[in-house]
Amino acid sequence: MSPLRTADVKVTIIDYGVGNLRSLQRGLERADATVEISDDPQQIADAEALVLPGVGAFGECVRNSRPFHDVLVEAAEETPILGICVGFQLMFTESTEGVPDGETIDGLDLISGRVERIPHTEGELEVKVPHMGWNQLTVERDHPIVEGIEDEEYVYFVHSYGSAVDTHTVASCDYGFDFAAIATNEAGNVMGTQFHPEKSGATGLRILENFVAYAEASHHDHAATY
Repeated sequence: MSPLRTADVKVTIIDYGVGNLRSLQRGLERADATVEISDDPQQIADAEALVLPGVGAFGECVRNSRPFHDVLVEAAEETPILGICVGFQLMFTESTEGVPDGETIDGLDLISGRVERIPHTEGELEVKVPHMGWNQLTVERDHPIVEGIEDEEYVYFVHSYGSAVDTHTVASCDYGFDFAAIATNEAGNVMGTQFHPEKSGATGLRILENFVAYAEASHHDHAATY
């Protein structure tokens, strides 16, 4: 059953030249969202809710999204934002992808933490990198984004880098070691998934429905103050 709808809100997908935007748009529309795709910084700044997609390399996504960094940092003060895959990774403080050992590339620093390569081995266990396919979630703490999500539900991953489980983690995944599958900032309005919810069946749809419901509730609360 879909979460309770409280107000109509438009979700804006940021178009910075990466990601399957149409697939994501269809997923959000299935979650009963009104969706627009935009590469206009002013339109993004005025958005009621934002989705930051991302596929490929962290460095390329940083460069392509740079025109929107200031807008995103300002929006993160109160606007609901959902990052997906590399878009999720961009929300972290830094990443080790594509740079010499000991160096990092700065992310948006909306969620504290570092994105690092998935190790091929953990103890005696060897895993394939990239991590590609279905894997199970473990819910670590309550947040509206995981409303109705149970432990061991499957979602679809495609990634070679991830972030460690810490206090920002809402749900984790075990791939020889535990990594953050869903995380949020301290305020809870900036959130993201390492997996692709638009490719994750009923569980992914529920995640998108939860984000839309969160955005609508936030929009309703904000409107009520005026």
